[in-house]
Amino acid sequence: MHEQQLAAQVVAEVKKAVVGKDETVVKTLLAILARGHVLLEDIPGVGKTTMAIAFSKALGLSYNRVQFTPDVMPSDLTGFSLYNKGTGQMEYQPGALLCNLFLADELNRATSRTQSALLEAMEEGRVTVDGVSRPVPDPFLVIATQNPAGASGTQLLPDSQLDRFALRLTMGYPAMGDELELLQRKMRGAVMDQVGQAADRALLARLRDQADRVFVDDAILDYILRLVRATRSHPQLAQGASPRAAISVASLCRASAFLRGRDYVIPEDVRYVWVDAVAHRLVLPAGSAGGAQRAVDAASEVLEATRAPRLR
Repeated sequence: MHEQQLAAQVVAEVKKAVVGKDETVVKTLLAILARGHVLLEDIPGVGKTTMAIAFSKALGLSYNRVQFTPDVMPSDLTGFSLYNKGTGQMEYQPGALLCNLFLADELNRATSRTQSALLEAMEEGRVTVDGVSRPVPDPFLVIATQNPAGASGTQLLPDSQLDRFALRLTMGYPAMGDELELLQRKMRGAVMDQVGQAADRALLARLRDQADRVFVDDAILDYILRLVRATRSHPQLAQGASPRAAISVASLCRASAFLRGRDYVIPEDVRYVWVDAVAHRLVLPAGSAGGAQRAVDAASEVLEATRAPRLR
């Protein structure tokens, strides 16, 4: 079967549990194909956790879920060493990060120390306990959820951690018809039971390799860099996008082109991923009002003001 059809089957399975959020589902798959992590930010109860679990089922990935609270410790994530009386040796007890898909539920309710325990696994694919580094399983991806800043018991994620997420997505309330369909599905039974496995780790590796082979013209790379550099001089921003952001946008564009059946990136791929890939990495001046929406507006302004290349 054609690779794009296989990817479409994954999306179709996830949509059995997630109703009316097609673009969010597709963009989450883009991040997975681009070897990135996803931050889902929205109010409670709109399906963030459901979507993460649905992806683990559709892709045949092992997953662990941690509901973050202030008393979750870094060792809960990375694991710890425990003395075995029988062998007289210290034995490693794996933490929650030792899985393919780690669901970090309400990450911004954790302490900054616990949040930082994720960084090594997200960036380097390993955890370190008692001076010993251990690789996390391959593939490894994080889907984190957070409630909007200002919600009870939450705190802002540090900039260094936000920069590790390929995309920040929101789901929002479903439309009337979609919410009715969701209720009807719930009445027929657990919606997650309807999600089947459409892929496995080997197939996901193949899809990722195919996305990696998508050609990116130098004119597209120049376009991405002009966009990124424009955020650094935007008058309403204290800090623009990092070099990591440019790399992430390029990878997401490859995945976007791949899902659309092309072996080359066009400017429309950049426009499709730009705001969701960059807005959460932008830093507003201290004391600025508007928060995330102002960052989204700034990213959108940069996109509209930057000329796209014409490919021959």
